[in-house]
Amino acid sequence: MYRFGKRSRERLKGVNPELRFVLNELIKIMDVTIIEGVRSQERQDELVAKGASKTKYSKHIEGKAVDLAPYPIDWDDRDTFHYMCGMLRGIAHVMKIPVRVGCDWDSDGQTKDNNFDDLVHIELKS
Repeated sequence: MYRFGKRSRERLKGVNPELRFVLNELIKIMDVTIIEGVRSQERQDELVAKGASKTKYSKHIEGKAVDLAPYPIDWDDRDTFHYMCGMLRGIAHVMKIPVRVGCDWDSDGQTKDNNFDDLVHIELKS
């Protein structure tokens, strides 16, 4: 069984408990690292300016979103990112926690129809 490292645990501070619950179940199944949890408005503005985010008012600011990646990170291994997204959706569904993942923004089961591909992102729908 996997577990979050010190850096990932630190990055989960302030994240909504429901979302942390989903992530704590995921780590039991697959090794992942938390890239970013709660972020400031200033950080969000930087990401929008760089084109790394499309929204000024991200759920990261409220602690309702997390960016994570399969570990070890291989940015070219899109299949493993898609697998992680599917696992996240499945876990959240079983737990009755509504989430949206960046690999399938409209939750239609199609991952090739995104306008903005954000394979690392998960957020609470509410």
